[in-house]
Amino acid sequence: MTALSSDERVAPLAGLFRLLGDATRLRIVLACVQQRLAVGAIAEALGLSPSLVSHHLRHLRAARIVRAERVGKQVFYAAADAHISAMLGAMLEHVAEPATHWQEGA
Repeated sequence: MTALSSDERVAPLAGLFRLLGDATRLRIVLACVQQRLAVGAIAEALGLSPSLVSHHLRHLRAARIVRAERVGKQVFYAAADAHISAMLGAMLEHVAEPATHWQEGA
């Protein structure tokens, strides 16, 4: 953990959490963790406009949170790698824990 205290690693990590701190972007990433989806499918599943989804996906791709895969004329999006999926899975487990579970150690 000592290596993580250097600014060269903390700043990009903070940027990643800042991106994921937006509920819309987080919902998009969670959809992409479950399966590979096209913009239209993401938009429909989340009740968003395709242009808004595309806008968020640009930011998420730039941060290497999601990856794009072209199949013919269509582009599908998925979580960038197992690190993203594992991190989000662990955080979802964390928030699902009963409050009394983590208060015991306080």
